[in-house]
Amino acid sequence: MSGSHGAHGHGDELHLPAVSRRALTIAVAAAAVLTLIGLVALRPTGGDEVDALEELGIPTAFHDGVIEAIGTCPGIDPLECQLVEVRMIAGPDEGETVVVEALIVDGRIGERVVMSYDPNPDLPEEFRYQLADRARKPVLTWLAVAFAVAVIALGRWRGVSALLGLGASLIVLIAFTVPSIVDGRPPVLVAAVSASAIAFAALYLTHGIGPMSTVALFGTLGALVLALGAGWLSVELARFSGLASEDALFIRVLGPEIDLRGLILAGLVIGALGAIDDVTVTQASVVFELKASNPSATVTDLVRSGLRVGRDHIASTVNTLALAYAGAALPLVILLVETDQSLGTVANSEVVAVEIVRTLVGGMALVAAVPLTTWLAAVIASDAATDDEPEEFDDLRRALDDD
Repeated sequence: MSGSHGAHGHGDELHLPAVSRRALTIAVAAAAVLTLIGLVALRPTGGDEVDALEELGIPTAFHDGVIEAIGTCPGIDPLECQLVEVRMIAGPDEGETVVVEALIVDGRIGERVVMSYDPNPDLPEEFRYQLADRARKPVLTWLAVAFAVAVIALGRWRGVSALLGLGASLIVLIAFTVPSIVDGRPPVLVAAVSASAIAFAALYLTHGIGPMSTVALFGTLGALVLALGAGWLSVELARFSGLASEDALFIRVLGPEIDLRGLILAGLVIGALGAIDDVTVTQASVVFELKASNPSATVTDLVRSGLRVGRDHIASTVNTLALAYAGAALPLVILLVETDQSLGTVANSEVVAVEIVRTLVGGMALVAAVPLTTWLAAVIASDAATDDEPEEFDDLRRALDDD
Protein backbone atom coordinates (compact mmCIF):
# COMPACT_ATOMS: atom_id res chain seq x y z
CA MET A 1 0.00 0.00 0.00
CA SER A 2 1.12 3.50 -0.66
CA GLY A 3 1.28 4.46 2.97
CA SER A 4 3.30 1.52 4.16
CA HIS A 5 6.54 3.38 4.71
CA GLY A 6 5.09 5.40 7.51
CA ALA A 7 4.04 2.30 9.38
CA HIS A 8 7.60 1.66 10.50
CA GLY A 9 9.06 5.11 9.88
CA HIS A 10 8.22 8.24 11.82
CA GLY A 11 4.95 6.72 12.93
CA ASP A 12 6.84 4.52 15.38
CA GLU A 13 8.89 7.49 16.62
CA LEU A 14 5.80 9.31 17.92
CA HIS A 15 5.54 8.77 21.66
CA LEU A 16 1.96 9.00 22.87
CA PRO A 17 1.07 10.12 26.37
CA ALA A 18 -0.15 7.37 28.67
CA VAL A 19 -3.73 8.63 28.49
CA SER A 20 -3.75 8.44 24.68
CA ARG A 21 -2.12 5.03 24.70
CA ARG A 22 -4.70 3.70 27.14
CA ALA A 23 -7.56 5.17 25.11
CA LEU A 24 -6.30 3.54 21.90
CA THR A 25 -5.70 0.24 23.67
CA ILE A 26 -9.20 0.19 25.13
CA ALA A 27 -10.76 1.09 21.78
CA VAL A 28 -8.81 -1.60 19.93
CA ALA A 29 -9.62 -4.18 22.60
CA ALA A 30 -13.33 -3.35 22.41
CA ALA A 31 -13.35 -3.62 18.61
CA ALA A 32 -11.41 -6.89 18.77
CA VAL A 33 -13.80 -8.38 21.35
CA LEU A 34 -16.85 -7.40 19.27
CA THR A 35 -15.25 -8.93 16.19
CA LEU A 36 -14.42 -12.12 18.07
CA ILE A 37 -17.98 -12.35 19.40
CA GLY A 38 -19.26 -11.96 15.84
CA LEU A 39 -16.93 -14.66 14.55
CA VAL A 40 -18.14 -17.07 17.23
CA ALA A 41 -21.84 -16.22 16.95
CA LEU A 42 -21.92 -16.37 13.15
CA ARG A 43 -19.47 -19.23 12.70
CA PRO A 44 -20.45 -21.87 10.13
CA THR A 45 -21.77 -25.06 11.69
CA GLY A 46 -21.56 -27.18 8.56
CA GLY A 47 -24.64 -27.98 6.54
CA ASP A 48 -25.82 -30.46 3.97
CA GLU A 49 -24.90 -28.36 0.94
CA VAL A 50 -22.93 -31.26 -0.55
CA ASP A 51 -26.00 -33.50 -0.32
CA ALA A 52 -28.06 -30.76 -1.96
CA LEU A 53 -25.60 -30.58 -4.85
CA GLU A 54 -25.75 -34.33 -5.33
CA GLU A 55 -29.55 -34.23 -5.32
CA LEU A 56 -29.42 -31.67 -8.12
CA GLY A 57 -27.09 -33.93 -10.10
CA ILE A 58 -24.12 -31.59 -9.71
CA PRO A 59 -20.76 -33.35 -9.24
CA THR A 60 -18.81 -32.60 -6.08
CA ALA A 61 -15.70 -34.75 -6.66
CA PHE A 62 -13.02 -33.82 -9.20
CA HIS A 63 -9.79 -35.62 -10.12
CA ASP A 64 -6.96 -34.87 -12.54
CA GLY A 65 -6.19 -36.93 -15.61
CA VAL A 66 -4.08 -36.81 -18.78
CA ILE A 67 -5.44 -37.04 -22.33
CA GLU A 68 -4.15 -40.21 -24.01
CA ALA A 69 -6.13 -40.04 -27.27
CA ILE A 70 -8.83 -38.03 -29.02
CA GLY A 71 -11.25 -39.61 -31.50
CA THR A 72 -14.64 -38.90 -33.03
CA CYS A 73 -18.06 -39.98 -31.85
CA PRO A 74 -19.61 -42.44 -34.34
CA GLY A 75 -22.12 -40.72 -36.63
CA ILE A 76 -21.77 -37.31 -34.96
CA ASP A 77 -20.08 -34.16 -36.25
CA PRO A 78 -16.59 -33.90 -34.65
CA LEU A 79 -17.37 -30.26 -33.82
CA GLU A 80 -20.22 -31.46 -31.61
CA CYS A 81 -18.75 -34.58 -30.00
CA GLN A 82 -15.38 -36.22 -29.52
CA LEU A 83 -14.28 -39.39 -27.77
CA VAL A 84 -11.59 -38.50 -25.26
CA GLU A 85 -9.44 -41.18 -23.66
CA VAL A 86 -8.10 -40.03 -20.29
CA ARG A 87 -5.63 -41.74 -17.98
CA MET A 88 -6.51 -40.91 -14.38
CA ILE A 89 -3.60 -39.64 -12.28
CA ALA A 90 -5.66 -39.16 -9.10
CA GLY A 91 -8.85 -40.46 -7.52
CA PRO A 92 -10.26 -43.95 -6.94
CA ASP A 93 -9.32 -45.11 -10.44
CA GLU A 94 -5.78 -43.73 -10.46
CA GLY A 95 -3.70 -45.32 -13.24
CA GLU A 96 -6.74 -46.55 -15.16
CA THR A 97 -8.04 -45.19 -18.46
CA VAL A 98 -11.57 -43.90 -18.99
CA VAL A 99 -13.28 -42.88 -22.22
CA VAL A 100 -15.81 -40.07 -22.23
CA GLU A 101 -17.79 -38.15 -24.83
CA ALA A 102 -17.03 -34.46 -24.71
CA LEU A 103 -16.68 -31.28 -26.72
CA ILE A 104 -13.03 -30.31 -26.31
CA VAL A 105 -11.68 -27.53 -28.49
CA ASP A 106 -7.98 -27.68 -29.42
CA GLY A 107 -7.37 -30.62 -27.11
CA ARG A 108 -3.84 -32.04 -27.16
CA ILE A 109 -2.41 -35.45 -26.34
CA GLY A 110 -0.64 -35.26 -22.98
CA GLU A 111 -2.72 -32.31 -21.77
CA ARG A 112 -3.89 -32.42 -18.16
CA VAL A 113 -7.62 -32.16 -17.59
CA VAL A 114 -10.04 -32.21 -14.65
CA MET A 115 -12.60 -35.01 -14.56
CA SER A 116 -15.80 -34.87 -12.51
CA TYR A 117 -16.61 -38.10 -10.69
CA ASP A 118 -19.97 -39.41 -9.52
CA PRO A 119 -19.58 -42.25 -7.02
CA ASN A 120 -23.23 -43.33 -7.37
CA PRO A 121 -23.06 -47.16 -7.62
CA ASP A 122 -26.30 -47.21 -9.63
CA LEU A 123 -24.62 -45.40 -12.51
CA PRO A 124 -22.94 -47.47 -15.24
CA GLU A 125 -19.17 -47.23 -14.97
CA GLU A 126 -18.84 -45.38 -18.28
CA PHE A 127 -21.06 -42.55 -17.02
CA ARG A 128 -19.30 -41.93 -13.72
CA TYR A 129 -16.68 -39.66 -15.25
CA GLN A 130 -17.20 -36.49 -17.27
CA LEU A 131 -14.62 -34.08 -18.65
CA ALA A 132 -15.12 -30.95 -16.52
CA ASP A 133 -12.33 -28.57 -17.59
CA ARG A 134 -8.69 -28.13 -18.41
CA ALA A 135 -6.25 -28.34 -15.49
CA ARG A 136 -5.08 -24.80 -14.79
CA LYS A 137 -3.67 -25.35 -11.32
CA PRO A 138 -0.02 -25.58 -12.50
CA VAL A 139 -0.29 -22.22 -14.28
CA LEU A 140 -1.99 -20.62 -11.30
CA THR A 141 0.62 -22.06 -8.94
CA TRP A 142 3.54 -20.66 -10.92
CA LEU A 143 1.81 -17.31 -11.27
CA ALA A 144 1.23 -17.18 -7.50
CA VAL A 145 4.90 -18.02 -6.89
CA ALA A 146 6.00 -15.29 -9.32
CA PHE A 147 3.73 -12.80 -7.57
CA ALA A 148 5.11 -13.72 -4.14
CA VAL A 149 8.71 -13.46 -5.37
CA ALA A 150 8.04 -10.03 -6.88
CA VAL A 151 6.41 -8.76 -3.70
CA ILE A 152 9.21 -10.07 -1.47
CA ALA A 153 11.96 -8.84 -3.83
CA LEU A 154 10.63 -5.30 -3.64
CA GLY A 155 9.22 -5.21 -0.10
CA ARG A 156 11.61 -7.69 1.60
CA TRP A 157 10.33 -8.35 5.13
CA ARG A 158 7.51 -5.88 4.53
CA GLY A 159 6.59 -7.94 1.47
CA VAL A 160 6.49 -11.08 3.61
CA SER A 161 4.20 -9.27 6.06
CA ALA A 162 1.96 -8.17 3.20
CA LEU A 163 1.66 -11.75 1.97
CA LEU A 164 0.80 -12.92 5.48
CA GLY A 165 -1.93 -10.29 5.61
CA LEU A 166 -3.24 -11.43 2.23
CA GLY A 167 -3.22 -15.03 3.41
CA ALA A 168 -5.13 -14.12 6.57
CA SER A 169 -7.73 -12.28 4.48
CA LEU A 170 -8.23 -15.29 2.23
CA ILE A 171 -8.55 -17.59 5.24
CA VAL A 172 -11.31 -15.39 6.69
CA LEU A 173 -13.18 -15.37 3.37
CA ILE A 174 -12.84 -19.11 2.72
CA ALA A 175 -13.17 -20.46 6.26
CA PHE A 176 -15.74 -18.03 7.66
CA THR A 177 -17.47 -15.68 5.20
CA VAL A 178 -18.60 -18.07 2.49
CA PRO A 179 -19.50 -21.05 4.75
CA SER A 180 -21.44 -18.80 7.13
CA ILE A 181 -23.50 -17.30 4.30
CA VAL A 182 -24.14 -20.77 2.88
CA ASP A 183 -25.30 -21.81 6.36
CA GLY A 184 -27.99 -19.14 6.14
CA ARG A 185 -26.42 -16.55 8.44
CA PRO A 186 -27.37 -12.92 7.66
CA PRO A 187 -24.96 -11.91 4.84
CA VAL A 188 -24.75 -8.30 6.01
CA LEU A 189 -23.67 -9.24 9.53
CA VAL A 190 -21.27 -11.87 8.19
CA ALA A 191 -19.73 -9.32 5.82
CA ALA A 192 -19.38 -6.72 8.58
CA VAL A 193 -17.65 -9.17 10.92
CA SER A 194 -15.49 -10.50 8.08
CA ALA A 195 -14.45 -6.99 7.06
CA SER A 196 -13.48 -6.17 10.65
CA ALA A 197 -11.47 -9.38 11.01
CA ILE A 198 -9.74 -8.80 7.67
CA ALA A 199 -8.94 -5.20 8.61
CA PHE A 200 -7.38 -6.31 11.91
CA ALA A 201 -5.31 -9.03 10.26
CA ALA A 202 -4.24 -7.12 7.15
CA LEU A 203 -3.34 -3.85 8.86
CA TYR A 204 -1.50 -5.24 11.88
CA LEU A 205 0.28 -8.04 10.01
CA THR A 206 1.32 -5.76 7.15
CA HIS A 207 2.13 -2.55 9.01
CA GLY A 208 2.86 -3.72 12.52
CA ILE A 209 1.18 -2.92 15.82
CA GLY A 210 1.36 0.80 16.46
CA PRO A 211 -0.58 4.08 16.55
CA MET A 212 -0.58 4.49 12.77
CA SER A 213 -2.06 1.04 12.13
CA THR A 214 -4.66 1.64 14.84
CA VAL A 215 -5.71 4.97 13.33
CA ALA A 216 -5.97 3.31 9.91
CA LEU A 217 -8.05 0.52 11.45
CA PHE A 218 -10.64 2.87 12.92
CA GLY A 219 -10.70 4.96 9.76
CA THR A 220 -11.40 1.77 7.79
CA LEU A 221 -14.12 0.58 10.15
CA GLY A 222 -15.79 4.00 10.15
CA ALA A 223 -15.84 4.14 6.35
CA LEU A 224 -17.25 0.60 6.18
CA VAL A 225 -20.08 1.56 8.52
CA LEU A 226 -20.93 4.40 6.14
CA ALA A 227 -20.74 2.05 3.15
CA LEU A 228 -23.05 -0.40 4.89
CA GLY A 229 -25.62 2.29 5.68
CA ALA A 230 -25.54 3.87 2.24
CA GLY A 231 -25.60 0.46 0.58
CA TRP A 232 -28.61 -0.71 2.59
CA LEU A 233 -30.52 2.47 1.73
CA SER A 234 -29.63 2.16 -1.98
CA VAL A 235 -30.68 -1.50 -2.15
CA GLU A 236 -33.98 -0.66 -0.46
CA LEU A 237 -34.75 2.34 -2.67
CA ALA A 238 -33.71 0.53 -5.87
CA ARG A 239 -35.77 -2.50 -4.80
CA PHE A 240 -33.18 -5.00 -5.92
CA SER A 241 -34.39 -8.59 -5.87
CA GLY A 242 -30.98 -10.24 -6.01
CA LEU A 243 -32.31 -12.65 -8.66
CA ALA A 244 -31.00 -10.91 -11.76
CA SER A 245 -28.12 -13.27 -12.53
CA GLU A 246 -27.99 -16.99 -13.29
CA ASP A 247 -25.65 -17.46 -10.32
CA ALA A 248 -28.27 -15.99 -8.00
CA LEU A 249 -30.95 -18.30 -9.37
CA PHE A 250 -28.65 -21.26 -8.82
CA ILE A 251 -27.96 -20.11 -5.23
CA ARG A 252 -31.71 -19.80 -4.66
CA VAL A 253 -32.17 -23.45 -5.65
CA LEU A 254 -29.13 -24.63 -3.72
CA GLY A 255 -29.71 -22.57 -0.58
CA PRO A 256 -33.23 -21.13 -0.37
CA GLU A 257 -32.46 -19.73 3.09
CA ILE A 258 -29.73 -17.42 1.72
CA ASP A 259 -30.72 -13.73 1.68
CA LEU A 260 -29.87 -12.66 -1.87
CA ARG A 261 -30.46 -8.95 -1.23
CA GLY A 262 -28.18 -9.18 1.77
CA LEU A 263 -25.65 -10.89 -0.46
CA ILE A 264 -25.50 -7.75 -2.60
CA LEU A 265 -24.66 -5.68 0.47
CA ALA A 266 -22.08 -8.22 1.62
CA GLY A 267 -20.34 -8.07 -1.74
CA LEU A 268 -20.36 -4.27 -1.61
CA VAL A 269 -18.65 -4.18 1.79
CA ILE A 270 -16.02 -6.80 0.99
CA GLY A 271 -15.34 -5.27 -2.43
CA ALA A 272 -14.71 -1.79 -1.02
CA LEU A 273 -12.53 -2.96 1.88
CA GLY A 274 -9.24 -3.27 -0.02
CA ALA A 275 -9.42 0.22 -1.49
CA ILE A 276 -10.53 1.75 1.80
CA ASP A 277 -7.68 0.38 3.88
CA ASP A 278 -5.20 1.60 1.25
CA VAL A 279 -6.60 5.13 1.64
CA THR A 280 -6.66 5.01 5.45
CA VAL A 281 -3.09 3.73 5.74
CA THR A 282 -1.89 6.45 3.38
CA GLN A 283 -3.67 9.23 5.26
CA ALA A 284 -2.50 8.04 8.68
CA SER A 285 1.05 7.68 7.41
CA VAL A 286 1.05 11.14 5.84
CA VAL A 287 -0.21 12.82 9.00
CA PHE A 288 2.32 11.04 11.23
CA GLU A 289 5.13 11.98 8.82
CA LEU A 290 4.00 15.60 8.84
CA LYS A 291 3.98 15.65 12.62
CA ALA A 292 7.45 14.10 12.77
CA SER A 293 8.76 16.69 10.31
CA ASN A 294 7.11 19.58 12.13
CA PRO A 295 6.57 18.82 15.85
CA SER A 296 4.91 22.20 16.40
CA ALA A 297 2.11 21.50 13.87
CA THR A 298 -1.40 21.84 15.30
CA VAL A 299 -4.39 19.62 14.59
CA THR A 300 -5.66 22.15 12.06
CA ASP A 301 -2.28 22.28 10.30
CA LEU A 302 -2.09 18.48 10.11
CA VAL A 303 -5.67 18.11 8.85
CA ARG A 304 -5.22 20.80 6.20
CA SER A 305 -1.96 19.33 4.90
CA GLY A 306 -3.24 15.74 5.09
CA LEU A 307 -6.37 16.56 3.12
CA ARG A 308 -4.30 18.11 0.33
CA VAL A 309 -2.57 14.76 -0.13
CA GLY A 310 -5.85 12.88 0.32
CA ARG A 311 -7.58 14.74 -2.50
CA ASP A 312 -4.97 13.58 -5.01
CA HIS A 313 -5.07 10.01 -3.72
CA ILE A 314 -8.84 9.73 -3.65
CA ALA A 315 -9.17 10.88 -7.25
CA SER A 316 -7.10 7.97 -8.55
CA THR A 317 -8.50 5.44 -6.08
CA VAL A 318 -12.14 6.12 -6.98
CA ASN A 319 -11.25 5.66 -10.64
CA THR A 320 -9.52 2.37 -9.76
CA LEU A 321 -12.60 1.12 -7.91
CA ALA A 322 -14.93 2.11 -10.75
CA LEU A 323 -12.75 0.39 -13.38
CA ALA A 324 -12.55 -2.77 -11.25
CA TYR A 325 -16.34 -3.07 -11.10
CA ALA A 326 -16.72 -2.08 -14.76
CA GLY A 327 -14.20 -4.70 -15.82
CA ALA A 328 -16.04 -7.41 -13.91
CA ALA A 329 -19.32 -6.51 -15.61
CA LEU A 330 -17.84 -5.80 -19.07
CA PRO A 331 -19.07 -8.97 -20.84
CA LEU A 332 -22.61 -8.33 -19.62
CA VAL A 333 -22.52 -4.65 -20.65
CA ILE A 334 -21.31 -5.64 -24.12
CA LEU A 335 -24.14 -8.14 -24.42
CA LEU A 336 -26.75 -5.57 -23.42
CA VAL A 337 -25.34 -2.87 -25.71
CA GLU A 338 -25.27 -5.27 -28.66
CA THR A 339 -29.02 -5.73 -28.27
CA ASP A 340 -29.39 -2.05 -29.27
CA GLN A 341 -30.73 -0.97 -25.91
CA SER A 342 -30.24 2.64 -24.84
CA LEU A 343 -27.68 3.52 -22.18
CA GLY A 344 -30.48 4.34 -19.76
CA THR A 345 -32.11 0.97 -20.31
CA VAL A 346 -28.81 -0.83 -19.84
CA ALA A 347 -28.11 1.07 -16.60
CA ASN A 348 -31.62 0.36 -15.35
CA SER A 349 -31.25 -3.41 -15.63
CA GLU A 350 -30.68 -4.90 -12.19
CA VAL A 351 -27.40 -6.62 -12.99
CA VAL A 352 -25.80 -3.39 -14.20
CA ALA A 353 -27.54 -1.21 -11.61
CA VAL A 354 -26.07 -3.36 -8.83
CA GLU A 355 -22.56 -2.68 -10.15
CA ILE A 356 -23.32 1.03 -10.40
CA VAL A 357 -24.53 1.09 -6.80
CA ARG A 358 -21.42 -0.78 -5.67
CA THR A 359 -19.17 1.70 -7.46
CA LEU A 360 -20.95 4.81 -6.17
CA VAL A 361 -21.38 3.61 -2.59
CA GLY A 362 -17.80 2.32 -2.49
CA GLY A 363 -16.64 5.66 -3.85
CA MET A 364 -18.55 7.57 -1.16
CA ALA A 365 -16.98 5.36 1.51
CA LEU A 366 -13.53 6.11 0.09
CA VAL A 367 -14.21 9.83 0.10
CA ALA A 368 -15.44 9.68 3.70
CA ALA A 369 -12.39 7.67 4.78
CA VAL A 370 -10.04 10.54 3.89
CA PRO A 371 -11.29 13.27 6.28
CA LEU A 372 -12.22 10.72 8.96
CA THR A 373 -8.78 9.11 9.07
CA THR A 374 -6.96 12.42 8.59
CA TRP A 375 -8.77 14.03 11.52
CA LEU A 376 -8.30 11.02 13.80
CA ALA A 377 -4.58 10.78 12.92
CA ALA A 378 -4.15 14.51 13.49
CA VAL A 379 -5.76 14.33 16.93
CA ILE A 380 -3.57 11.38 17.95
CA ALA A 381 -0.38 12.80 16.42
CA SER A 382 -0.85 16.26 17.96
CA ASP A 383 -0.64 14.65 21.39
CA ALA A 384 2.60 12.86 20.63
CA ALA A 385 6.25 13.70 21.14
CA THR A 386 8.83 12.65 18.53
CA ASP A 387 12.43 11.48 18.72
CA ASP A 388 13.45 14.84 17.25
CA GLU A 389 12.09 16.80 20.22
CA PRO A 390 14.39 18.01 23.04
CA GLU A 391 14.93 15.62 25.92
CA GLU A 392 13.60 18.10 28.46
CA PHE A 393 10.30 18.28 26.57
CA ASP A 394 10.11 14.49 26.54
CA ASP A 395 10.88 14.44 30.29
CA LEU A 396 8.11 16.99 30.87
CA ARG A 397 5.60 14.78 29.07
CA ARG A 398 6.62 11.77 31.13
CA ALA A 399 6.23 13.78 34.33
CA LEU A 400 2.76 14.91 33.27
CA ASP A 401 1.85 11.30 32.43
CA ASP A 402 2.98 10.15 35.86
CA ASP A 403 0.78 12.80 37.49
